[in-house]
Amino acid sequence: MKWSVNIVFLLSAAWIFSQQNSLLLNSYFKDQLFNNARNKSYHGSSFLPAFETEYDLNNIIRDSSKQYYELTEILFKRHLIEVKGPNYYLTISPAADLLIGKDREDTNIRKLFQNTRGIFIEGDLMKNFSFSTSIFENQGRFSNYESNYYSAVGELYPNQNSGKYTTQNAVIPGSARTKPFNVDGFDYAYATGNIIYRPHRAITLSAGNTSHFIGDGYRSLLLSDNSVPAPFFRGTFRISDKLQFNYLRVRLLNLLRRPVSTTVESYYESKAYSVNYLTFKPNTKLSVSLFEGVVWSRGDSIVSRPANPMFYNPVPLISGLILPDSVANSVIGIDLSVPFYKGHRVYAQFALGNLNAKKTALQMGYRGYNLFGTRDLLVQIEYNNVSSGMYQSGNERLNYSHYNLPMAHVKGNSFQEFVFRANYGWNRIYADLKMVYYLVSEHSPLALLPVAKPLPADTGKDGTIFHNSIEVGYRFNRKMNLTIFGNWQLRNYDLNPDRVKNNLLFFGLRTGINNHYNDF
Repeated sequence: MKWSVNIVFLLSAAWIFSQQNSLLLNSYFKDQLFNNARNKSYHGSSFLPAFETEYDLNNIIRDSSKQYYELTEILFKRHLIEVKGPNYYLTISPAADLLIGKDREDTNIRKLFQNTRGIFIEGDLMKNFSFSTSIFENQGRFSNYESNYYSAVGELYPNQNSGKYTTQNAVIPGSARTKPFNVDGFDYAYATGNIIYRPHRAITLSAGNTSHFIGDGYRSLLLSDNSVPAPFFRGTFRISDKLQFNYLRVRLLNLLRRPVSTTVESYYESKAYSVNYLTFKPNTKLSVSLFEGVVWSRGDSIVSRPANPMFYNPVPLISGLILPDSVANSVIGIDLSVPFYKGHRVYAQFALGNLNAKKTALQMGYRGYNLFGTRDLLVQIEYNNVSSGMYQSGNERLNYSHYNLPMAHVKGNSFQEFVFRANYGWNRIYADLKMVYYLVSEHSPLALLPVAKPLPADTGKDGTIFHNSIEVGYRFNRKMNLTIFGNWQLRNYDLNPDRVKNNLLFFGLRTGINNHYNDF
């Protein structure tokens, strides 16, 4: 994506000071963003991350408590380092995800842990330019069901003798590919970052290596942050007060090694991804968006080539209508957001895969804030239904995936899901409840891999999965979502004839910047 970075820097010649940075994607910040119980509620396109110029969430959720010591001022209200001048503003904070726990149903009594250390930096220069960057170093040992899945979708190596593929290492949703750590752990590192330029009040340009999310829901059936951050260029254009357009172009990878390489390590196969997203807001109570997301071929295991010229086309629907699925795999959809009454918001998504009426995805949801007269009480109810083959292509290399992971719903295809979430905050103490219930039919957890592999034992079975999570903690710092917490998770996996139970208990310290989903 060198061209996208160059464009942004070339345009950034006329700076004067302002803040343009993007909001964080963690569920805590999304819950705050969609809280329309406030006097000023978010009424944007639901193409996330949103920008500070669009909605100043950080200012709204700031801690106004009075602190008498520098240490507590930093702990509760500020970044570790904040440097401000007439034409610049720089913040630096440590980032961590440190937890320890165990699965009480695991007879091996494996100690589970996450050891993430990192740094998060944001800055503003002059009027129209902002940037952010973060670096994370991780080691972890996960529950058996997580470890088995992460390893099954790891990087693929072609076997020249058998013509089949072997899997090595693993890939962690929302993070990166791994290498082994001790006996059954994972070691991985990744970095994210972006640059944002606003040459005009109606135009925002950004480029970098981060994730995106579309919709008001806990899940997205169009584009989510489940996979791994990817290089991108995005243009957001406010055509009028009622009309907005988002133009996103991304470089994706299949974790599939090329069989021939002149380098020490073979490259992965690449593919391209385009999103055209047009939002219409007829009034302050309704937002309707037309979505087109297309995965494009960049060649095969031997030859690399530029994406089809239609990859650059900004007009929605055209690419999906005129191109075969051997060249492009398209998802066409609609996103609906209705903050219909103070404190209440309903939302929905509907999508078609390659304009095939048999490939559908449907989401319906509700968010309620300050319910029953209780301040800072959120209740969210969501239903998702994804048909068989929804995100799959006739050309497996073009499945709707990145780093071998689904780019929409974490579960991929062939399921119904019911989500119930509730959280409540009192001062800095909070409690989160989440219940996720799946009905699966003929489901394959490896359906979106870029090659056919021997299917795992749980493929093609019907049954239910119930994932329950309760977390209680103390939120020190809202800017970085710094919390100390205890978390209990109960997972019942019942796909006949297999019945597996996980009873997970964790304690930890975390800066919740990104999402890392394990409720599958």
